[in-house]
Amino acid sequence: MVRRGLESWVVGRRIERVSVLDARSIRRHHDGPEDFVASLHNVTVRAAVRRGKFLWLPLSEPSMPNGGSTPAAVPAALVAHLGMSGQLLVEEARAPMEKHARVVLDLEERTGLPGQLRFVDQRIFGGMWLSPLIPTSDGLPGGAGDPGPVLPEDAAHIARDVLDPSVAADDAGISAAARRLRRGWMHRSAPVKSVLLDQTQISGVGNIYADEALWRVRMHYLTPSGALGPSRIAELLCALRDVMIDALAAGGTSFDSLYVNVNGASGYFARSLHAYGRAGELCDRCRENGHAGRIVREAYSGRSSYRCTYCQRVPRSSGRG
Repeated sequence: MVRRGLESWVVGRRIERVSVLDARSIRRHHDGPEDFVASLHNVTVRAAVRRGKFLWLPLSEPSMPNGGSTPAAVPAALVAHLGMSGQLLVEEARAPMEKHARVVLDLEERTGLPGQLRFVDQRIFGGMWLSPLIPTSDGLPGGAGDPGPVLPEDAAHIARDVLDPSVAADDAGISAAARRLRRGWMHRSAPVKSVLLDQTQISGVGNIYADEALWRVRMHYLTPSGALGPSRIAELLCALRDVMIDALAAGGTSFDSLYVNVNGASGYFARSLHAYGRAGELCDRCRENGHAGRIVREAYSGRSSYRCTYCQRVPRSSGRG
């Protein structure tokens, strides 16, 4: 949702001024605040691209040294990662500054469009920085939003996600993705939820959507990944894709004011959740089928997991009786 908002409100506009209000939010830009400001001055945003939870704005001019023996610059992108509480908001310049605003980009004037893009981050787990664009390893587009076969060097370790335009959405494409994913699993005893949350295996899946997809395929989060064949993995990938498509149609999942689109609008997919956040309630599927399953909340790997006691039963090989 944030990428779509940036595409509508920011792409094609020139950055006229940059203000770094808190240098901690650009800590990954190794050349410091002055270079960050100078590198972004008077460049134009060409696109808004996403892979998993990484967002980047390819810039109109090469603005980073290539790291070799010659001083020539290479194409670069402004990368943003929202972390736990980060927001990218478009605002009128005269609008009150948010308490936790960290970086402000003043954009060229366009009729009907707000003049600033603000990076707001309460916990400062996220950040912005410049990264050189490098070729993708497979020659395919780097992510959603740009057909170019490049991506930021700092995002090269991130796997493609189920909504990536280079991952075919038909049955054959999903099956091929499932086979690739299964071949890449290094620890076959790892619980399936651990694999889903591993951004180097499949990106963009967070705790909420993992629980929702597992509920849709009636799978316990502790199911050993090695016990899943390609067809079962394909079923899970389809469920992940469908969950995310449904969430996008609803504007995303907003539980509080931190999770909004660039114009401050909240999503309402939380109203459609079947598992996450519904501890103690009857399972929607069980209620329809006359079963007595309830959603329970359980601690797993430092976070909460939600499942149905009837249709997502503990696998025998999990070690939990």
